[in-house]
Amino acid sequence: MTRILWQGFVDPTVHGPYVDRLVAYLDEIAGPDTTFEFRGIDPPDRYLHRLTESRCALKAVANVMEAEQEGFDAAIIGHFQDSGLWDARAAVDMPVIGLGECSMLHACTLGYRAGLVTISPVFVRWHEEQVVRYRLGDRIIGVRAMDTTVEAYMRAFEEEAAYREVRRQFVEQAAPLVALGAEIIIPAGGLPALLLRDERTLEIDGATVLNPTPVAAKQAEVAVELRRLNGTGTSRHSTFAKPSLEARREYLEQSR
Repeated sequence: MTRILWQGFVDPTVHGPYVDRLVAYLDEIAGPDTTFEFRGIDPPDRYLHRLTESRCALKAVANVMEAEQEGFDAAIIGHFQDSGLWDARAAVDMPVIGLGECSMLHACTLGYRAGLVTISPVFVRWHEEQVVRYRLGDRIIGVRAMDTTVEAYMRAFEEEAAYREVRRQFVEQAAPLVALGAEIIIPAGGLPALLLRDERTLEIDGATVLNPTPVAAKQAEVAVELRRLNGTGTSRHSTFAKPSLEARREYLEQSR
């Protein structure tokens, strides 16, 4: 049996419409011997600022570390900004997948150029920095932003009119990216990704819309299987060098 942690940046008690649907979807797409478990953050990522991202990342990394101690086989940072991803990857032996990183890399196998549509203008620069970090500047040609809120998605999961408004904004912001040459459009966020999941063949002016959620889930399953088959794991040469036991203990103590 494979156990995979989906570490979100929302609070299940506050954002139930999203979390309930995400858990059901992960159960639906999981392999026959795989289980996913969602864990959130309290208080959640609600102020859309670097400071909040940093706070949530601290807890997310600690949750990943504790999940490994509990016997999990892999973890997914289910937050497109990938906050804390590299720290978590350095801290544990099990595979750690980032929603943003894996979907951008996978997009490169489906088309030469891709574009991102994020949930808020606040995150445009953040995503641009991700593109630089992942060395994808020649492949990710731009980031556009909707003007949506977490609350708008909670309504959109349950109200048709709210859903249509988010979808309208998504298509509106994606079109200029396609005009610039994007062949793949990525919803840069777990919320829009899950909201649009039922539109399995969604295209915008011929460009494929890639859903990051199943990409991350399946990449985590594959990473676990590869590790079992031939020991393929995270390199400890430099970027993801393991911390000392003392550093790990100190981190967990300070994160509580």
